[in-house]
Amino acid sequence: MTASVAQKAKTATVFIDGEAGTTGLEIRERLAGIDAITVKSIDPDKRKDKAARADMMRGVDLAVLCLPDDAAKEAVALADTLGKDAPKIVDASTAHRVAPGWVYGFAELSPAQADAIRNATRVANPGCYPTGAIALLRPLVDAGLIPSDYPITINAVSGYSGGGRSMIEAYEAGNAPSFELYGLGLEHKHVPELQAYTGLTRRPIFVPSVGNYHKGMLVSVPLHLDTLSGNPSLADIEAVLAKYYKSAELVSVVTGAAGKIARLETEALNDTDKLELFVFGKPELKQAVLVARLDNLGKGAAGAAVQNIKLMLGLA
Repeated sequence: MTASVAQKAKTATVFIDGEAGTTGLEIRERLAGIDAITVKSIDPDKRKDKAARADMMRGVDLAVLCLPDDAAKEAVALADTLGKDAPKIVDASTAHRVAPGWVYGFAELSPAQADAIRNATRVANPGCYPTGAIALLRPLVDAGLIPSDYPITINAVSGYSGGGRSMIEAYEAGNAPSFELYGLGLEHKHVPELQAYTGLTRRPIFVPSVGNYHKGMLVSVPLHLDTLSGNPSLADIEAVLAKYYKSAELVSVVTGAAGKIARLETEALNDTDKLELFVFGKPELKQAVLVARLDNLGKGAAGAAVQNIKLMLGLA
């Protein structure tokens, strides 16, 4: 057997159900650079044909669902009919993020999470906003600095690419405002996973917003330090975060930001899969603002999906 044939024999196959959407296209582009993965595509005329989709799922190692929630649930039900021939699944929708039997696809969630993803057959990709907020809050809740019943407010801004086809079309046509708050009914679909994976028992207030730029995200959490357990300092919070992510490849803590960085722009990590965490504040005011920065299409979507795909296929 030649080297090229041997290499081909080891190639894993992936089907992106919904590959024409924003996240699907991003995932496909990232997978194109991985020699050990071959992406299989369905005939566009058959993308809603259940039999054709079932045949595609049966013939691949892993399926990625880049679909609306209801369609993702239907795709999982279709995969369930395949029994032992069903592929592993990464669901990029909101449908299964807190569902029983699904592993949450934030590999840095805990020391054991990457292995849980490696051993899983069903993984729910995290939301973009929750990725930043969970990264900031989970270590502090685990360490006891933030009580689980603490009243948390999460503010965030994203580029319009995370808002779906209608929002993207409105902004690109020049028919959308420069900036807008949304989700003001406080029932945004990301709140359940925000609460579940931060470890909070009290429902957080989440206020998302969108700016008139393509991609890039900032997630911020204000804190009154003198209301937290043990009255932690800015340095205490930064130290907990730095220790938690000391071995993380994609998540980093930018140390010493307080008093040195006066402004933070949203697009610095665009086209990367990185996530940066900052601790801002002033000790004498006993106040802090925690900030996460990421590409909402990178670590907030496609980048996380590829990270999960590689773990599930034994490539990482």
